[in-house]
Amino acid sequence: MTSTNSASVAAVEAHSREFLVFSLGEEEYAIDILKVQEIRGYENVTRIANAPDFIKGVTNLRGVIVPIVDLRIKFHLDKVEYGGQTVVIVVNVGERVVGIVVDGVSDVMTLTPEQIKPAPEFGVTLSSDYLSGLGSLDDRMLVLVDIEKLLTSEEMAIVDRVSE
Repeated sequence: MTSTNSASVAAVEAHSREFLVFSLGEEEYAIDILKVQEIRGYENVTRIANAPDFIKGVTNLRGVIVPIVDLRIKFHLDKVEYGGQTVVIVVNVGERVVGIVVDGVSDVMTLTPEQIKPAPEFGVTLSSDYLSGLGSLDDRMLVLVDIEKLLTSEEMAIVDRVSE
């Protein structure tokens, strides 16, 4: 009987996913931890002419030019001042390395498939195209962002053209 029980636990763990939890304003968001390369403090960036507002500019990360995207602007949130908690999450998406500016990173959380609910179709500040669902754990509700869809959009193609 124990082997069956441990097999079902292993099956649940195999389908569980780890997410990096970050905050934007009052909301908590999460992205797949496997997409995260590193977390850095926010540093000044080089602005790019004619880039969309949410693209703060580019920075040189060990010889790689990395576009920096401010998710607060992208998600149409109130402007937030850059402070000591402001960080850049460097993510790998496809062939691209991108930095995303967030208010702070809190923790890494494992969610089982049962804890992930479909994204609502309305009442969310960002397009549901970029949402992979809502994660609930105890009294916390996390907006799960599909960082790949978000950063492979048409707008990111603009960054490639502008930064060349």
